[in-house]
Parts: sequence; C-alpha cells; structure tokens
Amino acid sequence: MPKQPKLSVIIPAYNEEKRIISTLKATDEYLAKQNFEYEILIIDNGSNDSTQAVVKKFITDSKVQHIIVDLAHEKGKGGAVAHGVRAHAKGDYIMFMDADNATPISEIEKFWPYFEKGFSVVIGSRYLSGSNVTHKQPLYRIILSRLSNLLIQTLAVPGIKDTQLGFKVFTCEAAKDIFSRITVFGWGFDMEVLTIARLHNFKIKELPVLWREQGGSHVPLKAYIESLKDLLKIKLNVIFGLYKK
Repeated sequence: MPKQPKLSVIIPAYNEEKRIISTLKATDEYLAKQNFEYEILIIDNGSNDSTQAVVKKFITDSKVQHIIVDLAHEKGKGGAVAHGVRAHAKGDYIMFMDADNATPISEIEKFWPYFEKGFSVVIGSRYLSGSNVTHKQPLYRIILSRLSNLLIQTLAVPGIKDTQLGFKVFTCEAAKDIFSRITVFGWGFDMEVLTIARLHNFKIKELPVLWREQGGSHVPLKAYIESLKDLLKIKLNVIFGLYKK
C-alpha cells in the first residue's frame, strides 16, 4: 500500500433499512483501527423504504465525517457502484461490498499482499479451497449459481470461479478505467467488470473469503435470467470490440 493510502468503500443499498446500520457500524469500527485513511460511500439505489433516512440519522448522531450517503439515479446494483466510483470515490484503492455484510470488511487483510505483487483487481470467492461458507443458500440457488458460473467462465472470464461475490477491491487506476466503460448496470455487472479488466490487462487475483448467508436476499430468481441476457450482451461487446474504444 502507499505510505499514506486511502480506501474508498462503496456499499450499494436497496431497501436495506433493517441491516445497513449494523453493516455500517461494523465496517466503520474495523476501518477506524487501521493505519490508513478511509471513506464509506452508501449509495442508496432508489430505495422505497427508510434506508437513506436511517443512514443520515446515524451520521448525524455519531458525528462521523467520513461517511457519504447518496441517492444514485442509475438503475441496478451495478449502476449504484459505478456512480460511487465515478462521482465520489477518492481512494488509492476502491472497493465495493454488500449491504448485508455477508463478507466482512476484515477479509480485506488477505488482499493487500497481492496489490504489492502487482495485481490491480483482487476479488473474494466462495468457491475456492479455503473459502469459509456458513449458513449455505438453498440447494436450488447453489445449483443455479454453479451452472451460471460455468457458463460465465465459458463465455467471458475463464478461470475465475466466482464472478458474482460482492466483495471486490481495485486500484484507483483500474476502478476509474473499468467503470468508465461498463454498459451493464444490473445484476450482471460483475461479469462485465472482470471482462473489461482482462481486456485492459489489469491483473486479477481471486481469493477465498468468509461468506455468511444472511437471509432476506433482495436477489430475485429473475436475476438469473437477466444475468444471462447481460452475459450475451457482454460477449457481443467483446466480439465487436466495444470495450477497446
């Protein structure tokens, strides 16, 4: 890491009023103990509950200066993350994590040595040896996830076991470049992010992490169909060279 690094943590949130504060507290408490600067960006992607209100109240009550909450106008999780990268993130390293805290921020400790080795993108995985998956998903979701990943590896990013886990860290250069090029803003954006990273020669490292199924998932079954459509779009974009422009 740089001598005086800064980490930008983007947390996209859609109708997360019941659990965003516990995630925010845990993330802030961990980062406050580290020897680098940080900012936490809560990107409220058009929630129709009280997500934004509870976060703002937390910021006011705790008087923290390093948490930003913003209502992204873009649709989808990918749109929220891209908005955070483009509009707010000022860190030397930029990451995004899920609002349910399924993979806690402390897992980032495993990532830093790989940036020192020249990797530009380091991602968490549930499917590598050493991954610690607790409270597993229902069997049908596991099957759908594994089949989807096989297809993703075949068409887009061979060799990456888990493209969809919401715990990814980038150098600032990589994040700004990649997220300036994405065209998929829904559930399939992770696939596109990694595809673009490969095409632009950003080295990717996949690492096993802790992942705890929290329940109350906002990922509907139709997301698998939408992601398949996104995958086909990504493949066509690659064929026609759209990411090289």
